[in-house]
Formats: sequence, structure tokens, C-alpha cells
Amino acid sequence: MKLKHISAIICLFIIASACNKSTEEGNVASWQQVANGVWKQTVGNKDAVTLLDAAGAIPDLERLNQFEEADFPLDREQIHIEHQNNKLYLRFPLDEDEDIYGLGLHFKSVNRRGKLYHLQVDHYDGKDNGRTHAPVPFYVSSKGYGVLINTARYLDVYVGTGVRVDSPNKPVVYDRNTDPDWDPQPKSDIVEILIPDDKAEIIIFRGDTLLDVVRKYNLYSGGGCLPPKWGLGFTYRTHTLFSAEDVINEVNEFERQGFPLDFIGLEPGWMNRSYPCSYEWDEGRFPEPGKFVKTLLDKRVRTNLWINPYIAPKATLYEPMLPLSGSHTVWNGIVPDYSMEETRKVFTDFYTKHQLDIGVSGLKIDEVDGYDNWLWPNVASFPSGIDAEQMRQTYGLLLQDMITDLYHQKNVRTYGLVRASNAGASRFPFVIYNDYYKHEDFITALVNSGFSGLLWTPEVRSSPTGEEWLRRMQAVCFSPMAMINAWYSGTKPWSYPEVYEDVKNVALLRMQLLPYIYSTFADYHFNGTPPVRPMQLLDNFVQKDITVQGVLDDTKNPYKMATQEDIKDQYMFGDNILVAPIFAGQKSRKVILPAGKWYDFYTGDYVGENKIIHVDSKLEEIPLYVKDGGIIPMIQPRLHAPERDELQELEVRHYGEADGEFLLYDDDGETFDYEQGAFSWTRLKTKRDANGRLMGNEQRISGDLFNYKTVRWTFMGP
Repeated sequence: MKLKHISAIICLFIIASACNKSTEEGNVASWQQVANGVWKQTVGNKDAVTLLDAAGAIPDLERLNQFEEADFPLDREQIHIEHQNNKLYLRFPLDEDEDIYGLGLHFKSVNRRGKLYHLQVDHYDGKDNGRTHAPVPFYVSSKGYGVLINTARYLDVYVGTGVRVDSPNKPVVYDRNTDPDWDPQPKSDIVEILIPDDKAEIIIFRGDTLLDVVRKYNLYSGGGCLPPKWGLGFTYRTHTLFSAEDVINEVNEFERQGFPLDFIGLEPGWMNRSYPCSYEWDEGRFPEPGKFVKTLLDKRVRTNLWINPYIAPKATLYEPMLPLSGSHTVWNGIVPDYSMEETRKVFTDFYTKHQLDIGVSGLKIDEVDGYDNWLWPNVASFPSGIDAEQMRQTYGLLLQDMITDLYHQKNVRTYGLVRASNAGASRFPFVIYNDYYKHEDFITALVNSGFSGLLWTPEVRSSPTGEEWLRRMQAVCFSPMAMINAWYSGTKPWSYPEVYEDVKNVALLRMQLLPYIYSTFADYHFNGTPPVRPMQLLDNFVQKDITVQGVLDDTKNPYKMATQEDIKDQYMFGDNILVAPIFAGQKSRKVILPAGKWYDFYTGDYVGENKIIHVDSKLEEIPLYVKDGGIIPMIQPRLHAPERDELQELEVRHYGEADGEFLLYDDDGETFDYEQGAFSWTRLKTKRDANGRLMGNEQRISGDLFNYKTVRWTFMGP
């Protein structure tokens, strides 16, 4: 009897040892090319849930294959994929001078080299450690490639932080006692990723430029979202306990003050219970919700509703959702499993009847990010069989996918907010926000969003001074969503009267720029080009030879030093506008002008090329620069985005001396009819006549839908 037990134990030990033994995949032959410049490898069996699956991402293979063919960007022999203890250990090579960007929404830094991250959906807690609202496991290399780990697991990513014993590029060993060059963090030649699973999908992208790599990632996710025109106007979120009468009075006051407003957000008080939620209108504050929403629509203002996903025991939805929900509650509310079609149908039927059919235009999806003691624990279970970790990584995606598809079925576009997202989210018309509120870090997050297929708003809530209020307003007007969130503070655009005229002016400038912004988002949708672009995505941004304005240490190359830093406080807004936000208290700031001539947006004056300039702060302006030949289509200042079929007068500004070209996009701005070809592209182009004078012209490339009755050219150059 004892011998039989011993034999059984020995057999189990042998089996366990075999399972835990480190094995390495055959990397050379196992990469499958799925499109030009895109390769995929599936390790182990296909996972039942991945990030791209949760996002409903369908690669745009037709557009991807319009790129030139490309060679695999890495040495296959240097990519290692090892199984050990039911986990995957990945290694990718790094060159000595290689920089790494991406890995989701971060607030402190841009270059990831020399750092480590635990990628997990969470409320941001002031540290760039990987626990963030959108921990996208996609990184971009300065060498022109990107790597996506398509798994819904928490990942540990070591970006050049661990030096292996068998490294062929070991760093120099210094003696700390005697060598001044001793470094506490020796430079590693690998990116290492730990996946707590025995299966994963790895996708590698290569492009001629860094921007092409990001484009390909976005197109692989299905392309970028195309918001409705009204979504790109201005939005205001009211105090949480406002009634219908309060909201209508607020909308009327916006009109009296001459301040733009396209959609207004109702916070938790629109419901009869929240934390947990009912999704039912409060009968006291909103006795006639249909009449209320129509009143706002008649004023050309849409309605956006705050929700969190956790359903209250007394809610009508509770009983049908109970068997479709997880084992644990959040704020005493059940957590629906939205990976299941049945669950989605219960919610969308209810939402359609009580909100969508009366004209509600979108949602703000809150509280899907963290903290650990708020959300369901990792021991929770869900009826679909998806475990708690995977559900946390994908929950924001599942909700965005459900709402996006619902509005798509109704042929009505939406634009909203969400607190958690992940890989594959570029097609969703949702902008990320959070409760963190440092202005400088908000701009860094805006820069980082451009690497990872995300949209981020540096929303404005309140400020200690009028100056800071204005600086925040200036920055938010050059982001994917221009928003004041007054749910708690009750602030208004005019709450700081000493700067109100300047606040109003920058909001009206946002409205003037709608043709430019809308065309920029069309480029995002059709071509994957992020609307907000980090400077690192510009071609040939880092130059070795540069002129420098001002007195600097001429023993070093200050431009090269500046461009090797984290460039986290300036960015491109579309193709042609460089934005350099000013922060409260700044008397001046440094701006790095890339290759080519650059001109002041407001005056058209030449400011330099390949140059670090120091700009004196002007309270009334956010520094904006336009590249040589840049074309900016604009309309007249207005309080609401153009409605469907409303004809506008178009002003086309040209900057500098070079010939320029811009593709102007247009459609009805509200529906998905553009998917059936109801849109137009118009080439706005300049050239010189026989006398050397710049002339502008418009050439329709495709489509007939063009909502501009006149076109006037303005030349802003010298």
C-alpha cells in the first residue's frame, strides 16, 4: 500500500516537473504575416478572451495592405518566448540608442526606457508604475516598430532594466569606490515581459516612420473613431444635484454669456439612486425627461448622462440582471457580465426605451477603473467564466463596445467619456478622464495618448486663480474634448471675471477650428493617424545641428539635449498646429521647433526653424505655431457646431512661403451614412502664379456632400 502511494507521488512529481520545465518556442518560423508590415504569433491555444476581442476590434486589412511591404523589424533569433511554471516569459532586443514609448496612459514621463511597469487597469495614483486607466500593452520603438501583447492579463514589463548574465552587450562594470561613471541602473539590451498565463497573442508592426507604426496599430484595432460634429464643440457638466429647471437655466445662461455649448452632462443626481445605480430618472428633479431632453435639443444642446455599471437592489434592472452578474458587489450593487449577449440585451433594451429613444446623446461611464478595495476582488467569478482579472482588464472595453454598437444600430453617432480602457479602443467614441488634477501631468497624459490609440481630455474643474483657470481652458480647447466638469465645484466659464473674455475667445477659437479638427478626426478614422501627436512621431524631429535662441552653454548641443529629454509639454494638434501650453506662473517657456520653418498662428510672423525658442507668456494666448505651407480651414465664431446640411462660410488660412495642401473632409456630422459613401474629400491647395504670388484653389476628390457655400483664402505668411 505504501509502495503504491510512493509510486503515485513519484509519477505526479515527474508530471509536475515536466509541466514546469522551461521550454522555448520556435521563434524563427512561427511569425505569420497578416498584412503589410504586420506579423502575429499565437503562443499556446487561443485565449477565450483577449483585449482585441473584448474591444470588438476588426483589423482594417484593406487599408493596412495599402502600405508598402516591409521586412520583419527584429532579429527573430533574438526574440525569446519561454514557458515556465505556467507563465510566459518574453524577451525582445534593444539597441544601445533605442527609445521606447507607449504602454498606455501615463502622466509623468514619455520615454519608457529604463523603467518597469505593472500593467493593470486602475485609478491613477500619482505614479507612473503601470497601474492606470488604460494600461495598453503596446509599445513603440524609435527604431520604427511596435509590439502589442494581446492578452487580458496583468503584465510586468521591464523596459531595459534587467541585465542578463548571457547578454551579448553587457554594460561596462565600474567600481563605485573609484569610478565617477558608476551607474546605479546599468543599461539593459532587452525588453522583458512576464505574462501570468501559458497563452498569448503577440503582434509586431513595422512602418517607414514612427507615425506609420502607430497608424498601423490603430488600423489593426479597426481605425479611429469619427465623432459627431457636435462632440467636438464645447461641453459642460453640471452640478450633480441639478434639476431639469436648473439645467435649462444653465443652458440659457451660456447663451446670454455668449459662450459655446454643444452638449451638457448630467451627473449622478439625474437618477433616483446612484452608488449603486438605477438608470431611472429621478421623478422629483426630472419629472418629464422626454420633454426636458427635447427642450435642450431645440436649443441645439445634446444631453450626456453619467453612469456607473453597478445596479442597485431596488432598481428595475436588478432582478433580470442578478443571474447575469458576478459573485461580488461594488458599492452594494451587482456587477453585470457584459461579455454575454444576454446581459448586453437586457441593458440596451432598457437604455433604448428610457434614454436613447427620447434623444439622450451619450454616456459618461464612471468607476470602471479601481481602486482594489472598490472593485471586485481577484477571487470574484462571473457567469461567462471570465475570471476577475480578465474582467477588470476588459470591463471598460466591453461597456464602450456595447454603447458604441447600440448607437451605431440606431444610425446616430455618440461621443462620451470613460474611466477605463485598453488595447483596441481607438474606434470607440469615448474620451478618458480621471480625478487626478495636476495641469502639467494632464498635458503629459495628452502627449502619451497619441502612442496608444487613446483619447484623453485635460478637463477643467476649478482653479485657485483666474490665471490658472485660463491656462487650463486654453489647453483643453486643444484636446479631443473641450470640457468643464463642474459636478462638484459648480464653476462656470465666467466664474473668474478677470479672465472671462480670454476664456470665451479661446472657446470660440475652438469652434472656428471645427473644419480642421473634424478633418483631423477623419484622418484618424480612415488612416489611423492620431489627432494628438507626440513630437516624437514627427519625421526627423531630432536634429544634430541646430541654432539656439538666447544664451546657452555652447559646450554642449542644447537642441540634442532637449530632444533627448522627455518632451512632454508640447504636441501636434493635427498635421499643422504645434501647441505649447503655458502653465500658471510661467513667465516664459521653451518651445522646440522641428525641422522646417514655423510661423505664429495668430500673426503669421516667422518664428524659426530647427530652433529652441523661449517664448514670453501672454495671458490671452496659448502659444500656437503652424508649419511652413500649413493650411488651416476655419469657420466664423459660433455658439454651436454646424447642424446637418447647414451651409457655412469657409476661411482657409495658409501660413508661410511653401506650397501647401490639406484634405478637407465633410459629411452630415451626425449619422453613419459616411460608411455608405455619403462624404466628401476636398483638396485645398496653394501654388504660385506666373508673378510668384500664392494662389489657393479647391479641388473635389470624391463625394458631393460639402457644407460650405463660400471659400475665402487668407495668406498669413510674410
